[in-house]
Amino acid sequence: MIVCVAVVGQQNNPLYIQSFTEAEDDLKLHHIVHCSLDVVDERVNNPKRSGSTLNETFLGLLYPTENYKVYGYLTNTKVKFILVTTDLDVRDADVRNFFRRFHSAYVDAVSNPFHVPGKKITSRTFAERVSNIVKSFRLSSSG
Repeated sequence: MIVCVAVVGQQNNPLYIQSFTEAEDDLKLHHIVHCSLDVVDERVNNPKRSGSTLNETFLGLLYPTENYKVYGYLTNTKVKFILVTTDLDVRDADVRNFFRRFHSAYVDAVSNPFHVPGKKITSRTFAERVSNIVKSFRLSSSG
């Protein structure tokens, strides 16, 4: 089950963070997202150690915690997508599909002429699309 998704800008500024749990977990999930940025930077700056190629946008499993698994995705414009899930047996293909759909929703949101690049994403349409993508991920990964 997805518990949090985040969009983080080029300067590691949060552009969008949405959690799908109780309010008590929000701070912990924000901390997990923030900590994952170090792993993303390490993988991007040292591609030989991580084994991924420079053209690969899907960063895979960034790190597991006791209760969560954290996945990462890096766009061509250096915007980072972070996914935090409680599922311990998520397939990479499902996560890649999630990020592909999430990236499409992000592109649509920032293509809005009223969106200011580098500022928080406040679009209700984007939030609804993200919720729908998360719901469909739950259905595809459980079945």
